[in-house]
Order: sequence, then structure tokens, then C-alpha cells
Amino acid sequence: MGPVTTLIELDETRFTEKIGAMLTVYSAAMQPGTQQLAGRRSIMAKHAGNPGFRALAVTDGSGELIAFTYGFHGAPGQWWHDMVSYALAASVGTSRAAEWMSDSFEIAELHVLPAHQGQGIGRNLLLRLAAGRAERTAVLSTHDADSPARHLYRALGFTDLLTSFRFSGWDPLYAVMGARLPLPGSRP
Repeated sequence: MGPVTTLIELDETRFTEKIGAMLTVYSAAMQPGTQQLAGRRSIMAKHAGNPGFRALAVTDGSGELIAFTYGFHGAPGQWWHDMVSYALAASVGTSRAAEWMSDSFEIAELHVLPAHQGQGIGRNLLLRLAAGRAERTAVLSTHDADSPARHLYRALGFTDLLTSFRFSGWDPLYAVMGARLPLPGSRP
């Protein structure tokens, strides 16, 4: 039997209160450069005000946050949405880009502390986050590498929309991935 964990839904207020703990998980999982981490707190707080915002977290038996995910309805005027929509339109045309982006659920973050990875926590979080969404598609970005995260996304029906993609001002290369909703195996 695995360790005791608790899944919690975070409303906008609780999400904002937990950003410090989420940044600890984010830092351990992603090992971002200091330039990436500097504005992350304000970005996350701003995301909580986006339409259709939903956040989930997992705590261990002691109440420590060990994983989290969140997303929201994508819309023009949101930085990530605009960057990806423009690049996707340039790559595959505006009509195809609109198929993916015009009614999308943007999965902004999904992170699990390294000591808890490989136990199905990330998969469970992602399936629960996307369950019951009214949007047509789910989109996300991840490091453009052969990683466990990329394998998870592919196993849940995500395909590459853009690869070797560089967000302005960010050093690592990303893959932008998309899937039709509902995800296979998701339940409301």
C-alpha cells in the first residue's frame, strides 16, 4: 500500500494562499533558472483570475503539498494563449490553429515532487483536472525532451502541435501539445 495522500480542490483564494508551497514543488520538479522563477508568483496569482480557473493539489499524510495542477479557459489576451496561437497559425494555418485554440482548456502547470513521481499522482491529477470540462481541446507546454511528463501526456492522447518552441525570454525549448476532450479515462 502506498503513502497516504489527500486530493484537494483549491478555489481562487486557497490557491493564492498556497502559491509559496506550489513554488517549492515547481522548483524541485522543474529546477528553473532564477530568471524563470522570479515572476512566477505573480503569474500564478494572475492565472487564478482567468475564466474557468480550476486547481487541484495533493498533500501527503503530514499535510505537506507534494503535487499540484491548474488550468483555465484559454482566451485571446492571455500571454501564453497569444504566443502559441500566433506560432501555431504560422506553422499550420489560422484555421487549424483555431481548431486547437479557439475553445481550449489551458493546463498551465502540473508538477509532482521528484520523490513522489512515478506513482500515478500526475496522471490522476491531470485526468481529474480535465474531467467534465466544456472546452473542445486541452493544450499545454512541456520541455521538448523525451521525459516522463511527455510520455504521460502522449499516453493520455496529447500530440505535438509545436516542437522546438521558444517562448520569448525563456531559454529552454518547449513542445506545445494538444488533446481532444474528454481525455481517455477521465471521469467527472
